[in-house]
Amino acid sequence: MIELRELVLGDARAMPGIYTPEAVRYLGRPPMGPTEALFRTRQALTPPTGPPRDHVLGITADGELVGIATLHQRSDTSAAVSYLLRPDTWGRGYATLAVSHLLDLARCLGVTRVHARHHPDNPGSGRVLIKAGFVPTGERGGFRTYVARTP
Repeated sequence: MIELRELVLGDARAMPGIYTPEAVRYLGRPPMGPTEALFRTRQALTPPTGPPRDHVLGITADGELVGIATLHQRSDTSAAVSYLLRPDTWGRGYATLAVSHLLDLARCLGVTRVHARHHPDNPGSGRVLIKAGFVPTGERGGFRTYVARTP
């Protein structure tokens, strides 16, 4: 069973297994080590105080943390989504479910426009976005861009 939930401090142990060299290949960042994992987990546990704010959720499969999904709320009406899964879980629909959940969260928060992007060499990410309801808008800064409007 797939579930999105708030992170807990113990999730820091699983994060280096998510932010692997293979998983971050197109993100322009290095893999995550234990120190950064603990810092990022603590940061995610700090309650947001106002835009910009990040709503960071853990993606679990059968109770095990396998990914991270984030709604980056930039204003009261605009946000972006990001997601990352452990490579051994790719292709199972987890990212599509997570992004759909983030769109539901955006809707609940009153966000009307949600952006996303992916590297052109990562077409699987584009398929995730389209299945979740995003529409391609072009390219910018070397990335393919998308938007979803929430009613």
